[in-house]
Amino acid sequence: MRHFGHVAPEVRQRLFHREPCAFTADSPPHLLASALGATLYSPATRPRLADDILKQAGRGVTSMVVCLEDSIDDSEVADAEENLVRHFADLAERGVEPPLLFIRVRAAEQIPDLTRRLGPSLRLLSGFVLPKFTEERGVPFLEAIAAAEAEAGGATGGRRLFVMPVLESPELLHLESRGETLAGIARTVDKYRDRVLALRLGVTDFCSAYGLRRPPDMTAYDVQIVASVIADVVNMLGRADGTGFTVTGPVWEYFRVQERMFKPQLRRSPFLEGRAEELRQALIEHDMDGLLREIELDRANGLLGKTCIHPSHVLPVHALSVVSHEEFSDAEDILRPDRGGGGVLRSSYTNKMNEVKPHRAWAERTLRRAEVFGVARADVGFVELLTAGLPG
Repeated sequence: MRHFGHVAPEVRQRLFHREPCAFTADSPPHLLASALGATLYSPATRPRLADDILKQAGRGVTSMVVCLEDSIDDSEVADAEENLVRHFADLAERGVEPPLLFIRVRAAEQIPDLTRRLGPSLRLLSGFVLPKFTEERGVPFLEAIAAAEAEAGGATGGRRLFVMPVLESPELLHLESRGETLAGIARTVDKYRDRVLALRLGVTDFCSAYGLRRPPDMTAYDVQIVASVIADVVNMLGRADGTGFTVTGPVWEYFRVQERMFKPQLRRSPFLEGRAEELRQALIEHDMDGLLREIELDRANGLLGKTCIHPSHVLPVHALSVVSHEEFSDAEDILRPDRGGGGVLRSSYTNKMNEVKPHRAWAERTLRRAEVFGVARADVGFVELLTAGLPG
């Protein structure tokens, strides 16, 4: 699979200076962590779950979470597990590569039970999403996964089952317990570093603790009590010194915008012919502005990828994750072998100064993103990328 892999090759060539790389579930963990992109959640109760997964893969989704936790009613868990197992078997029989698939569980004891019930279709699973993660609650999950993987043997296809802890507990939100909770989480994920693919932020739970819900014209960063938690998580767990992890952006809750509402405006011209700003305004008028601003703020605050609960969010996340030609030029200039000693140089675009030592970590992170999301041509922007990615 690859980002924008659902776009015709000749169109990709017109869009990208450097195309996104191909990857599989067997690719190195650092590559997969960067490639998660818009991780689409789906309740495990979906009656056509296998079809839904393949449909979204055909629309550019590269990672999905099948949820047994908050997205379903407590009374539905047993039926949801049965549905999940049945549809994984269906997927395995079809022999088509699905996106990276994860299961969000409620309790540690579900993990060995599900891995046994999945049988041969376990090879389709990339790992588990662990809710309300703290040191105390997280360790039993991680031990259960290690034991289940050992018991499964070759059923995993020789792959490690990864985890994506969700940081959403009240202990992390509350000021008096945040420092101790973060320290415990840091100890736990460091101990199991080779299994932790990424850390996810549960901002909806943070808001719930104070009876808050951000409106569609506000981002998570406008809610100060939430923004402070994001900052502290990145501060301790998202460092660029080799000790950090990929931290993904929070969910965007609003999805009344459907592709069909703005698709006609975006389709008037294959490559826009100078009308990009007009079409950008069309997106904003259809309430996309909050999502677009939050995606930009995610990246500015050190987050990569995003939790998504609706397919219409996927393409904006991926389009805004593509590295611009200007960013790529700056990153390559900074990382030139002859710049190892530091110094300051004018950017290739002659609009900024690049300081080699302070900007090195940014440049390395930018090139990792460029590998999986690609580099746009100099005259290609967000709207062109979004347009190309819309279904026919």
